[in-house]
Amino acid sequence: MGHLRSSKDNLLKRVKRIAGQIQAIERALDSDDDCSKTLLLVASTRGAINGLMDEIIEDHAREHVANPTLSNEERAKGVDELLEAIRRYSK
Repeated sequence: MGHLRSSKDNLLKRVKRIAGQIQAIERALDSDDDCSKTLLLVASTRGAINGLMDEIIEDHAREHVANPTLSNEERAKGVDELLEAIRRYSK
């Protein structure tokens, strides 16, 4: 994932925000907060994770599938990796 270095700081900031959102969910559950508040926390966390996934998928597709310098074998491997990640994520 060396090609992610250029956006590494932004990705790490996103992950830290997501970690904070997870902690907020934990606090809400621990303190018996209203379920509607907890649902909103979970929904916003899911949205943040989806955004992170979208960004990494796009970067992977550009670097490991659409990159014109790759061989057909390298592109096929990139597609397989991408499809496996999408399959796992959609379960």
